[in-house]
Amino acid sequence: MLDKIIDFKTATSGSMPLSRRSQNPIIGLSVNIDEQTSRLHEAYIQAVLEAGGIPILIPATDDIDALREIADRIDGLLLTGGSDIDARYFGEDNLEGLTDVNHERDTYDFLLLKVASDRQLPIFGICRGMQVMNVAFGGGMWQDIPSQYPGEPLAHSILTDKEKPVHTARIESGSVLSEIFGKEEISVNSRHHQALKQIAPGFKVTATAPDGIVEAIEAFPQRRILGVQWHPENMASEGGDEGMKRFFRRLVDEAILFRQAKEIHRDNLTVDSHCDTPMLFAEHTIDIGRREPLACVDLVKMYEGRLDSVFVVAYLPQSYPSDKATAQAKNLLTAMQKQIEKNHLFVGQARTFAEADKLKKEGRKAIFLGIENGHALEGNLDNLDLFRKMGVVYLTLCHNGANDICDSAIGEPLHAGLSQFGEKVVERMNAIGMVIDLSHASESTFYDVIGNSSVPVVASHSSARALCDHPRNLTDDQIRAIASAGGVVQVCLYSDFLVKEGKATLMDAVDHIEHIIRIGGIEAVGIGSDFDGGGGIEGCEGANELINITVELLRRGYTEEQIAAIWGGNLRRAVTAVQNINR
Repeated sequence: MLDKIIDFKTATSGSMPLSRRSQNPIIGLSVNIDEQTSRLHEAYIQAVLEAGGIPILIPATDDIDALREIADRIDGLLLTGGSDIDARYFGEDNLEGLTDVNHERDTYDFLLLKVASDRQLPIFGICRGMQVMNVAFGGGMWQDIPSQYPGEPLAHSILTDKEKPVHTARIESGSVLSEIFGKEEISVNSRHHQALKQIAPGFKVTATAPDGIVEAIEAFPQRRILGVQWHPENMASEGGDEGMKRFFRRLVDEAILFRQAKEIHRDNLTVDSHCDTPMLFAEHTIDIGRREPLACVDLVKMYEGRLDSVFVVAYLPQSYPSDKATAQAKNLLTAMQKQIEKNHLFVGQARTFAEADKLKKEGRKAIFLGIENGHALEGNLDNLDLFRKMGVVYLTLCHNGANDICDSAIGEPLHAGLSQFGEKVVERMNAIGMVIDLSHASESTFYDVIGNSSVPVVASHSSARALCDHPRNLTDDQIRAIASAGGVVQVCLYSDFLVKEGKATLMDAVDHIEHIIRIGGIEAVGIGSDFDGGGGIEGCEGANELINITVELLRRGYTEEQIAAIWGGNLRRAVTAVQNINR
């Protein structure tokens, strides 16, 4: 009987076969809470289904671990409408008799939004859902439009004929909402008495009603978050409005991209080639096994951003006392190794990419060690062997200012490139399989090393000078030279190296990636964030946001093979060539 029912339903519904339907993205929907019941209006479900998504109702719970597990499994989130938000969330007392709050719903929605945004899920909000977004990210609210909003507001709380429009909304050109509707003005329904007052940082208003009430906000392109004040689900599924249907299709399209990004990270080893987290150890008690507010990189953020491995460096400023530099580098590396040991169930030290692969298969993150500034050698070649035995994979020859190895991109030159000692450093590093990092090096140093090294070299955190004229960045000729030598340029997420003015964005970083590809080829580029050393841009502030780069590369048409090369394949080739030179 059950088989007959299923066969009949499939035959009469015109739905696609399960094998195809199962590939569609999973959209999590928040629910209302009523007398111990999690429930949701059918219009939301139908609108998502018609758009090609698989709607899953997320149970109303304050179990943060359960919500995290759900967020890991879904591909997009739709925050739905419902009761008022408790005004204490935005620093006010509730207006007596004018608000209908549900404390359980508030807790659930804010927790759900938190875990979803930590994981960079595409998030769309409807009515209350948009208001929750605005409050959660630091905005404010009008608690009651009729009694608080200045002037003569429209009637916004119209509960009848939910599928019919009651007023217009003007859409801002250049917004995602404008892309969806293709119009400057649309007609919307209206079922609310609370409204947005102060707009949260990072968001922009993209639609307004004739009375000035905010009808839509979005955080694109840095974050894939969009909210509308009206109820498109009613107008789409019940009213057949094509524009409102496109609203849900856009959510599904974003979820498809995010799902593809997750699959790429699942199937390929992803590597960030430079972060400075040990810099935090001196002044703060840090545990990389926890979500550390002060750190851009910890194991939690790596998990959320689906980052498998990171090169963590012991950084020494050039001003560090010369007779204590080696000891300080050892102390920083040892402190990192202690962090790894403390959290060994979740992370391990990797000396090779094969070891990083093994850790990924075990479900653990990988940490490679590096040293930033050859000042750490104290002029002693034997210290290279000491650090290599500790597992150091690469040495950045200098930092800001010349040292006894070479000249830096910053400061006065001392050697016109590599010193005689520097030539010996290059020779010894080649011999012991330690990678030479040319970030921070002057152009003369760069070309001296290219000429002296018998193996590929890397620039662990550098960007393109053609797009941002900074001495730390590489010229097109340098990019060609490092590519020809089998090396790789790891684009740095440090704002000053991406743009000359203002704060850089994720789009700027991907522009640098694309420029290096145009000059040196797809094999010549990777990503080195410089997190915890000043790195961090809009849309990519920490390890949990690195997956946003993958989404943007997919949006620009790059294939999985190309993205895998950018996310570590190219660096693997260069590092492995160095490490295998004498085997």
